Amino acid sequence: MISIIDYGLGNIQAIYTVFKNLNIPVKIASNRNDLKNIDKIILPGVGAFDYAMEKLEKSGMLDSLNSLVFNDKKHVLGICVGMQMLALSSEEGKRSGLGWLNADVKKFLPSYNSARISIPHMGWNNIKLQFENAILQGIDSNAYFYFLHSFYYNSHDENNILAITYYGKNFVSVVNQDNIYGVQFHPEKSHQSGIQLLKNFSEL
Repeated sequence: MISIIDYGLGNIQAIYTVFKNLNIPVKIASNRNDLKNIDKIILPGVGAFDYAMEKLEKSGMLDSLNSLVFNDKKHVLGICVGMQMLALSSEEGKRSGLGWLNADVKKFLPSYNSARISIPHMGWNNIKLQFENAILQGIDSNAYFYFLHSFYYNSHDENNILAITYYGKNFVSVVNQDNIYGVQFHPEKSHQSGIQLLKNFSEL
């Protein structure tokens, strides 16, 4: 059973629909009681980092999530801001992140090496695989996914970086450490490649 964490942010219904269409058992969790008897966790997120962390803390699910991820070693997938929340901190705000991974979150600058970029990074862009991993099985090295973000995940451990994407500079678009995964893009908006990634996650 996959549990999608509903703390008030994220494309909950779109992710839910993908799994239902694949006939994969899924439910939406909005309190700690909903987190019983689950196998995997999806942590979605949109909007500002501090607001997302505040909403998650107020949901009453944080202690249960920490236990599920670290004690029970349940697989978890952070999506967009959900991926950024896995880090220690973000330049977007003052609150601490979950601290599940050794990383921080940086703001895109208007230019890199004199090449100007628009912020936010919005639309389709490709990923470049750095390491093979089951969550990326059946996905081409240059597959395109849908992005929408002004900040990017900055890993302090290169061995955790499964894929990068170029937007003025290279940034981490897929990360993994043990049972913890994160994607900066929105798989639920990324057509067949996104569906394949979510299916792969369900089979980890």
